[in-house]
Amino acid sequence: MTITEKILADHAGVSAVRPGDLVQVRVDAAFTHDVTAPLALETFHRIGVPRVYDREKVILVADHFVPNKDIQTAQQVKKMREFAREQGLRHFYEGGETGICHVLLPEKGLILPGQVIIGADSHTCTHGALGAFSTGVGSTDLAAVMATGEIWLKVPGTIRFEYTGTLPEWVQGKDLILHTLGRIGVEGALYRAMEFTGPVIAALPMHQRFTMANMAIEGGAKNGIMEVDDVTRAWLDERTSGPYRVFRSDPDADYESVVTIQVDGLSPQVACPSSPANVMPVSDVGPVPIDQVFIGSCTNGWLEDLRCAASLLEGRKAAPGLRLVVIPGSPWIYRKALEEGILATLLDAGAVIGPPCCGPCLGGHMGLLAEGERAVSTTNRNFIGRMGHPKSEVYLANPAVAAASAVLGRVAGPAELF
Repeated sequence: MTITEKILADHAGVSAVRPGDLVQVRVDAAFTHDVTAPLALETFHRIGVPRVYDREKVILVADHFVPNKDIQTAQQVKKMREFAREQGLRHFYEGGETGICHVLLPEKGLILPGQVIIGADSHTCTHGALGAFSTGVGSTDLAAVMATGEIWLKVPGTIRFEYTGTLPEWVQGKDLILHTLGRIGVEGALYRAMEFTGPVIAALPMHQRFTMANMAIEGGAKNGIMEVDDVTRAWLDERTSGPYRVFRSDPDADYESVVTIQVDGLSPQVACPSSPANVMPVSDVGPVPIDQVFIGSCTNGWLEDLRCAASLLEGRKAAPGLRLVVIPGSPWIYRKALEEGILATLLDAGAVIGPPCCGPCLGGHMGLLAEGERAVSTTNRNFIGRMGHPKSEVYLANPAVAAASAVLGRVAGPAELF
């Protein structure tokens, strides 16, 4: 079996599963945020059970519209706050304690290898970077999980993506996943597990692994997943002492297909409007003028992403008339960026620094685009209207490309700064 199949078999209490099997599995953690929580909580109350299945394992995070941008979003968070108090939930995050859920939860040691994680958000697949089966569901499914601690799933087939070679300068995990999406398309892994492996993955730091797993959903995948190794363990050791189980794919695991990607010669990639799969090297995009650069989100709001951007922006300024918005992924990242002088460098470059949240990624607030405007963004989606007006455009890129583009006022690669 593959890693995904082994985790699902273990949590279903059976010896083996195959792709297409329907299984009922126990859930180790279930979470929702201020966009998806109201319907989930309403549905939970309609189910009629008095308590959630485990107050330690149901997690609520206010991260999309915080601080609250209007009365409606304030009401949504109020419902979460009241539910958390009513249920005695240990993990409810808002205000100065909150961050983007997909950054905050692993950072706090709430996600461990070998677990089944269910979240009411499509980018829940982020946590597969830690060797967990992690997938997003709708609010009503999440309500059922909150009530029962279980969920039924169809076992996905697995596509193995093997990355070989040596990463060139400025090429990161974001470029690997964008290049992969460019090859397979937005439905290339539809209801499949994307298993990322190979020597290139083994050499990636955790924040870039999270980025790749995060965007598995952009290929239509049920989940993205990676094997636990020394890099994973070192990252976990700094954040949790909790026990966990490690699952590995068998040497004779039955993969639906194997895709080999040679990274030698790969350059920074850009997803042009209006699909994460409309990908080309940054040098092929052309001199596209831009109005805004956003660095942040659950995809690239990690401390190392801010370091990368700051290293290029130090001593430089954002182009005249360009808006540079930077949002750290969590309070811990914000504090570390402050202590390291990263935020000062970004401020000197002309950036607006936002509080830890999703910000403009989903067209929420703190940086929406007007009609006809273009942005380079480190987020995960660039669909029509994703970050603002339906007639705006979004180019997806890694933090180095975003920083270079901010300085030059157009879509540009970091090499152009030198």
